[in-house]
Amino acid sequence: MPWNRDGMAARAAKELKDGFYVNLGIGMPTLVANHVEPGIDITLQSENGMLGMGPFPTEDEVDADLINAGKQTITELRRTSYFSSADSFAMIRGGHIDLSILGAMEVAENGDLANWMIPGKMVKGMGGAMDLVAGVKRIIVLMDHTNKAGVSKFLKACTLPLTGQGVVDVVISDLGVFERPAKGQPFRLIELAPDVTLEEVAAKTEAHYEVAL
Repeated sequence: MPWNRDGMAARAAKELKDGFYVNLGIGMPTLVANHVEPGIDITLQSENGMLGMGPFPTEDEVDADLINAGKQTITELRRTSYFSSADSFAMIRGGHIDLSILGAMEVAENGDLANWMIPGKMVKGMGGAMDLVAGVKRIIVLMDHTNKAGVSKFLKACTLPLTGQGVVDVVISDLGVFERPAKGQPFRLIELAPDVTLEEVAAKTEAHYEVAL
């Protein structure tokens, strides 16, 4: 069976390293925080001015003033710090964030990312995504491999407005994990979700990739 949302988030959590400063995008990427392995100490950063986000609150802990960039209520830690949005983006643009995990509408075989707008249908504003893909050291995308119509979202070239060019390092979909060893090199399929076959991946992928299993 392909990974579900929690399975994809759990696989993405394996990419986290001790001491990392990490930005999690809106939506499915926020689930990654629930799967951090014991002994791994990371610091979560949010564009709205928070460093050191705690877990999602229980019903008794909810504080409407404590929210992440996706407007979800969160908790603070003893080491949490707060600052302006300008300082938050200085961290991002200055290259101080080790890893960002983002959602995507489309990813191209050269690492291009489209995740902020569908012209005429969804125009929500670019948010901080363009700064993240330009300033963060490593970009991981979490996404369903196909859209609701069964059409591949991992393409030869993106058809939607781009968030960034050649910025994606790893794609984790419900079917498997694709990684680029370096910028300019092709993606390699390095892991399959349980019971997913190479034939299924090939049938649902437009992008060129290499198999390295």
